[in-house]
Amino acid sequence: MAKMRGCIVTVALLLLLLLCLHQTPVECKERLIRQLSSRPSSATKPQEFKIGFKRVILSIVLGILTGLIGAILFALLIKIAVQYINQTPFLKGPVIFSPKISSKTLQSALANENQLLGSSSNGKYYKTVLDNGLTVAAKVLEPFDSGSPEMQSKSVKRRIQQELEVLASLRHRHLRSLRAYVRESDRFSLVYDYMPMGSLEDAMNGVRENHLELRWDVRLRIAVGVIKGLQYLHFTCVPQILHYNLKPTNVMLDAEFEPRLADCGLAKLMPNIDRATYGYCAPECLQNCRYPTDSFFREAVSGGSLGQWLRHLQQAGEAHEALDKSILGEEVEEDEMLMAVRIAVVCLSDLPDDRPSSDELVTMLTQLHSF
Repeated sequence: MAKMRGCIVTVALLLLLLLCLHQTPVECKERLIRQLSSRPSSATKPQEFKIGFKRVILSIVLGILTGLIGAILFALLIKIAVQYINQTPFLKGPVIFSPKISSKTLQSALANENQLLGSSSNGKYYKTVLDNGLTVAAKVLEPFDSGSPEMQSKSVKRRIQQELEVLASLRHRHLRSLRAYVRESDRFSLVYDYMPMGSLEDAMNGVRENHLELRWDVRLRIAVGVIKGLQYLHFTCVPQILHYNLKPTNVMLDAEFEPRLADCGLAKLMPNIDRATYGYCAPECLQNCRYPTDSFFREAVSGGSLGQWLRHLQQAGEAHEALDKSILGEEVEEDEMLMAVRIAVVCLSDLPDDRPSSDELVTMLTQLHSF
């Protein structure tokens, strides 16, 4: 809006200048005609003729400038009109991207009290069942009126809406697709496919508590699926999409334990940070004895994180200490797990240029096992 007001002010100034330039040649012409008509042609002197000629040239030049400024002004008005027409409109109510969801059933379901699945820094997840029996997950973003004045501005709301339109266009087996969103006066509600197995963190917590068993081939399939999702975001999407928030809680698992990346973001940046966070995410599939926030890591190595502990073990030649002993079976599987540890450590390199790209990581991981 501020940009549009600036354009309007510019147009007004150009109009004023155009008016002044239009008046100048007209006045010069009239003055010249009066001077020439007030003297007999026989009394005209060479000096007076030169002055009159210069005034004619000046009038022509000013007329040309007036035409040029008029053309520029017209082009500017056309540009403003096109920008206004192409501006993303505010859409109220449900915006649906799936034929299985109708606006009426979605609004009715969201209005009910739904089961809370979890929360993040910018909203809460709910399990919602539509009238047609379809189960979806709805993420309700924090109200705009509870944030900063910038978050309440129309430009921010419009940018969020534009990003949602882009995210809804993404289609990949390892991405959690946006099926619909609802824009209300003070918040957005985002609708996704429901993932019955929860997140990777939920699954690994179940493994630690002996409520769930995940074989190595399933864990490796999850690790490969995650990096294939990143590969799609980094190399197929235009503009490039940076996840920026990759962690076990944002890797969702369907009923077959196929991973889907959730909470993707937009950015025209090099994906170094995604490579590093993958290095922190992948070790979740390798060990089950401790939580990533366990105080053990603070005591075992300076820095106190799971990733730094893995790097320490790798450098000491003791990477096998990081493996989940409960799933160790054949020697081939142990070799694959040790290689996965090495890959995770490379992703955690302090030098961004040393971290492999998602393209390279797909090749590395798929060579561990035949999918």
